[in-house]
Amino acid sequence: MRICFALVLAFACFSSSVVWAQNPVVPGQGQRVWFDNLEDENWEYVDNHPKSSHEQDENIRLPGGMSKNKLWGESSKRGHPDYIRRVETPEGGIPGSEGALLMMTLQSNIPFRASNELGQDDLICRVPGNYSVRQYPSAVTRVYLPPFEKWEQYKGAATFGFRTTCVGSRSKKKGAGLFSYTSKETEENWPGIFLEYQPAKAGSEQEPAAQWIIRGAPYGDVRGPKVSIDQLGWWTIGMSFTPDGRCHYFISQGADDLTSKDLVASYLPYNYKIETVSGMFFNIFNLDNGKSWSTPWVIDDPAFYVGRR
Repeated sequence: MRICFALVLAFACFSSSVVWAQNPVVPGQGQRVWFDNLEDENWEYVDNHPKSSHEQDENIRLPGGMSKNKLWGESSKRGHPDYIRRVETPEGGIPGSEGALLMMTLQSNIPFRASNELGQDDLICRVPGNYSVRQYPSAVTRVYLPPFEKWEQYKGAATFGFRTTCVGSRSKKKGAGLFSYTSKETEENWPGIFLEYQPAKAGSEQEPAAQWIIRGAPYGDVRGPKVSIDQLGWWTIGMSFTPDGRCHYFISQGADDLTSKDLVASYLPYNYKIETVSGMFFNIFNLDNGKSWSTPWVIDDPAFYVGRR
């Protein structure tokens, strides 16, 4: 059953600073330039452990991991999830799909060194090229939300993320008084759609829940639709970009294609006007205590498109 999440914006959990573009493109339109349906029974990811952790200790451990079909690769910045396997598609997925991708991680900061802090790993979709927002790039995936008892039990932080790699610009005031001036600041940024877990409170009848998080609004993340215990299973999420530099976020329950009714928000991410989009990737989070595996995340049919109908 599809739920129209545009209505969720009426709730107080959403920022009043949402700015809507006139014609956001639904993710999944135009020419598909990167795609993996995971239907090849011989699909395999060669991890080449130990993985990189350049963000933590400036250590890039080569050769990096890569799938045999060359469509997926390890992030040299944070490394990839520790367990990446093709699995049978969970029930309720895309009609006819027999294969999907399972991602889990255990050591999400520096290999063989538990930090007891939340860490994250990246699995990179090796999208070819670099695309102007004038080409209307978009990214889409299906993700399976397992029963809450299978989620890693921590709260108040992300557990899963689907993100895009962008370059954007914004004006920045420098100097002071008569000597002040405005310059253009251009930086890479990574807007995305995240999931956060909310365990049940001890001693209460409250059920566990999850919540979609939108990254990023002009001044940080905002909370999106909640996911109750009876809404677990397959969801479809995506992002698209338009020539005005905005990122448009779409979320829908179920594995069917996104539509315009699934638009949740539109932003200039962190006040950057997006100029180009060069790819997409997945974040898998865990507590990095050497014992607790992340939530087992399964995704299917991730794709990157350019253009519109």
